[in-house]
Amino acid sequence: MDKFRKIQYKLKHGFFSVENVVLLVAIILCLTWTYQSIASMSRNWMLAEKLNSEKKALELAEIEVEAAELENEYFKTSEYQEIAARRLANKQMPGEKMVYLSENSEYAKNKHRTLATASESERSYSNFEKWMMYLFPNR
Repeated sequence: MDKFRKIQYKLKHGFFSVENVVLLVAIILCLTWTYQSIASMSRNWMLAEKLNSEKKALELAEIEVEAAELENEYFKTSEYQEIAARRLANKQMPGEKMVYLSENSEYAKNKHRTLATASESERSYSNFEKWMMYLFPNR
């Protein structure tokens, strides 16, 4: 019984003293705050990345719409209508000569396409550049 009282006294006055309990609560609050801050920054990073990808998709869609509008404007011109009518009717103007060209080979069609996709994919951002874009989005 005497040993039990000594252990109880040491726990009450040594481990569970007011200073130790306050210190333990402060440590727990600091760790919780740190974890929540990191989780919030991570969530913000993910949302910023999603926003950037959505902005790029929107810009691409706007460019495609603009290109389609320009193409429609070209189709409305009298020059295109004349060319299309002559091609469909297989007619030529006086003094013109009709030249029939063969179709391009697959190599010729894809020659410049592979160069363009290679140059587009070369640009990948380093981790530092990604952080700088995240921290300073308007620079």
